[in-house]
Amino acid sequence: MANVQPPTNRDVWLAISGDPLPSEAATAWAATPDSGAVVSFLGVARDHSIDRDGVTALEYEAYEDQVLRVFTELTNEARTRWAEIKRVAILHRIGVLAVGDTAVVVAVSSPHRDAAFEAARFCIDTLKVTAPIWKREDWSGGSDWGLDAEAIQSAATEDAVNQVSRQVDSTKKRTQNVAS
Repeated sequence: MANVQPPTNRDVWLAISGDPLPSEAATAWAATPDSGAVVSFLGVARDHSIDRDGVTALEYEAYEDQVLRVFTELTNEARTRWAEIKRVAILHRIGVLAVGDTAVVVAVSSPHRDAAFEAARFCIDTLKVTAPIWKREDWSGGSDWGLDAEAIQSAATEDAVNQVSRQVDSTKKRTQNVAS
């Protein structure tokens, strides 16, 4: 785990760090001369959670080698889905965070805003369910860990699932029409 610095020779910046995340630097790094859009998402420690008020701190732990592998996979998948994206930064903090500290940064650039928004949303949503990062919430009544990582769904897998779903729906409609 090193100081989080932007790369100088590639279009992907992936890191996990116990140090505060350089969100402004990530946004500036993501901008390229041919990008008309840069979308940055910051996940920030807040003072409440679902069904829980009074959160005082978060603690993140990670299986660091696997986190970077997952970040690489989801960045590759984002590039498959939105080939026009230019730069992708995914930075995650580990250790104890106070309310208001930045826990995660996702920055994506592209020539147009739609791809940047969609790719950034995909990256943060997929990261939350696939990366082996665990969060403990501390609150006035105790603390609790969340444990629920899943596999990344590729665009091809999603397309196949959607196609099967459409075929099942079509078969149901034909069956209903024949029965009528």
